[in-house]
Amino acid sequence: MQLRTPLSLTKGLGAAKDGVGHWTMQRLTGIANVLLVTWFLINAIGLAGADYEATRAWIASPFTASMMLLLVASAFYHAKLGLQVVIEDYVHHDGFKIAALTAVTLATVGLGVMCAVAILKTSLAG
Repeated sequence: MQLRTPLSLTKGLGAAKDGVGHWTMQRLTGIANVLLVTWFLINAIGLAGADYEATRAWIASPFTASMMLLLVASAFYHAKLGLQVVIEDYVHHDGFKIAALTAVTLATVGLGVMCAVAILKTSLAG
């Protein structure tokens, strides 16, 4: 016995109405976060005890600044995806759900931009 309509079988959409794209992106950003956080922790341990100038010189490297920006983008996008799932699963009032999803999107984008500006300002400071 199948509980799905022929139209939903044709479209391949689940209950969330967007298929597996959300699930796939959450897994990809999770893998990226493991790699990027590992890279960051190894470098942060190497910088233990370093002064501001040494740390600034490290982040001024184009490779390091790029990796930091990737880490920020991946981490905040992953957080947004995870919070979106929680809100969609547990908030049942449509008005609260829309407000919460909007707040999460604005917060993750805003914090991500602030982190990116801080990274760029520190790396480009002369």
